[in-house]
Amino acid sequence: MIVPAPDQWVENGKPEHLRSACEGSLRRLRLERIDLYQLHRIDPKVPAEDQLGTLKDLQAQGKIKHIGLSEVSVRQIQHARTIVPIVSVQNRYSVTDRGSEDVLDYCEKEKMGFIPWFPLAAGRVSFSESPISRIAARWKVTPSQVALAWLLARSPIMLPIPGTSKVKHLEENVAAAELKIDANKWQELDGMARAS
Repeated sequence: MIVPAPDQWVENGKPEHLRSACEGSLRRLRLERIDLYQLHRIDPKVPAEDQLGTLKDLQAQGKIKHIGLSEVSVRQIQHARTIVPIVSVQNRYSVTDRGSEDVLDYCEKEKMGFIPWFPLAAGRVSFSESPISRIAARWKVTPSQVALAWLLARSPIMLPIPGTSKVKHLEENVAAAELKIDANKWQELDGMARAS
């Protein structure tokens, strides 16, 4: 991926770009190997075999340990796995955005990690009149904690990575792992979130 301007992504799956991006990451991180390298998008203008083959070569050279994919369909994952082992998928997914249910189910069946991208919907789960906010107020926790607890309860392969710039939010996010969602809470949350 290339970022020509803030909030603007352009796919670039050309093998030379992928190699250069990996080398640059290794230099900046001062590492000899990246444990998990996510291909952020499969570039439709470049054969997937070329993109994934490049990552496979970087893996063979010891520069990448594991390979993951982002924003892919089940069919794309299945095709990718004929070229190189895939250990994780990062798709947009949250309590209010369930568009990748089939991908999550596939990853669960295949025991692949699932990293929800946009797990807090850029803070939209916290809007004061959202169903999540109303549930959080009743449970005496934050909406973000409810959203993260729902993700963790949804699947054992779920690996949410919420961004934060404040220690207070980090502490709240970590505390979400302690919030237990029983069957009644799950039903209520699931129904309200789908209605939002």
